[in-house]
Amino acid sequence: MFACQTCGASSPKWLGRCPECGEWNSYVEELAGQRAAPSSGTALPAAIVRAEGEAAARVPTGLPGLDRVLGGGLVPGSVVLLGGEPGIGKSTFLLQAARALASASGDVLYATAEESASQVRMRGGRLRIREETLLLAAETDIGRVIAAAEVRPPALLIVDSIQAVREPALSSAAGTVTQVRECASVLQRFAKNRDVPVVLIGHVTKDGSLAGPKSLEHLVDTVLTLEGERTSLRRLLRATQNRFGPVEELALYDMTGEGLSEIPNPSAALLAERRAGLPGSAVTATREGSRCVLVEIQALVGPAAAGSPRRVAIGFDPGRLALLLAVLEATGLPLASREVFVSCAGGLSTAEPAADLAAVAALVSSARGRAIPADAACFGEIGLLGEVRRVPAAGSRLKEAASMGFRTVYLPAGDAAEAARFQDLAIRPVDRVSDFIRML
Repeated sequence: MFACQTCGASSPKWLGRCPECGEWNSYVEELAGQRAAPSSGTALPAAIVRAEGEAAARVPTGLPGLDRVLGGGLVPGSVVLLGGEPGIGKSTFLLQAARALASASGDVLYATAEESASQVRMRGGRLRIREETLLLAAETDIGRVIAAAEVRPPALLIVDSIQAVREPALSSAAGTVTQVRECASVLQRFAKNRDVPVVLIGHVTKDGSLAGPKSLEHLVDTVLTLEGERTSLRRLLRATQNRFGPVEELALYDMTGEGLSEIPNPSAALLAERRAGLPGSAVTATREGSRCVLVEIQALVGPAAAGSPRRVAIGFDPGRLALLLAVLEATGLPLASREVFVSCAGGLSTAEPAADLAAVAALVSSARGRAIPADAACFGEIGLLGEVRRVPAAGSRLKEAASMGFRTVYLPAGDAAEAARFQDLAIRPVDRVSDFIRML
C-alpha cells in the first residue's frame, strides 16, 4: 500500500497528490499488515454502575504549574502528548518533572530516541539531577522500551520523541504515519494494562500543528503545548485537550540556566513592561482555564500607505478585529482608510470575546491620540449591533483587577450586579459601544 505521510490516507497505487489533504509527493510505499483473526468468545455488556474499576488517585508531578494544567496531576494509565517547536524546552521541562517525580514516587523511565545517553546526562548535570531512581534508556526500538518498562514498572514513562521511535516489524522509517500510529498504540496498550502514566514528546510542523497523523491526538488522553518565541525566555504551557481535567489551563514559565521556573503571578509578569499614559494601550482581564489573567492590548492606527490599508493582528483574532472595525465605522469613527495594528502584548494570545472592549478602547485611544487612565481596565463582548454583551466569570475578573491595583473597571451592564462586593472599584457599566466611547 501507499500511505500519505501527512494525513494517513492510503491507496493501492502511488499518487502525486493526496486527494484527502492536497499535499504533493507525500505518498510512500509501506507493507500492508495482516488482519488479525477475531478472538474467540463474546464480551457481554454490563451496566455502567457495575463496571469494574475504581477512580485511581492522581500522581503529582512535583511541578505545581504542570499539575494544575493536567487537572491535579497525572492519571494512572493515561497517555499525555507534549507538543512544541524544536528547541522550545520540551525535553528540559519533562526532565525536571521526571526528577521531581523520581524523588517522591519511585522509578521514572526516560527513553530518549533523539539524543545519546551522554547528551541527556549533560542536560541532567545542568539541572542538578542526582536521583538514582531516574532511569535512562537511549533506545529507538519501541519493543525494547516496553521490555525495559515491563521488567521494572516505573511510576512514569517518558518517550522523547514519538517521531523518533519505531517498530522494527514495519518497513517504513521512523516518523512516518504508520510508525507514529503503531508506536503510539503500543504505548497506549502498555499504559492501560499496567496503569502507568506515559508522556510522549511530539514535534510541530511549520504551520504549528502537531506532526504525524491527526489520529495521534485521538489516541492520547491529554494534549499539552509548550509555546513561546525561541528568542524570548518566556514559555506558556497550555492544555488543548484533556479527558481528565479542564482545557485551556495556563502556566507561565521563565527559561533559566537551571530549567524552566514558574512565574507565580502571570498578571504582574505580563504587565511588567507596560507604559501607562501612552495612547493605544488598554488592559483587559482574560480567562485562561480556571484562572483570570490581566493582559495589555495595544493598538496603532496610522495613515494608509499606497494601496489598500493593512489590518494586522498579533495574538488577537483577525476575524474579531474586522468585526470591531466595522462596528466602530458604524458609530462614526472613520477607520476604513487608515492602517490598523492590534497586538496582545507579553507573548500571550487571546481569542476570548471578552477582550473586545479593551481592543475598542485601544483603537479609539490611538485614533484620537488620548491615553486611557492608567488605573482603568475593561472587559466585555461586542456584538454586531454595537451592544456590549455579558461575559462569564465577571467576579473573578474584577477580583484580579482589584488585586493588581486597578481602581476603575468598564464592564457590560449585565454584569454590573456582580461588582457590588468590590467596594474599592469604581464600576462603569457599558451598554453600547457609542456610550463607551463617550465615557472614555
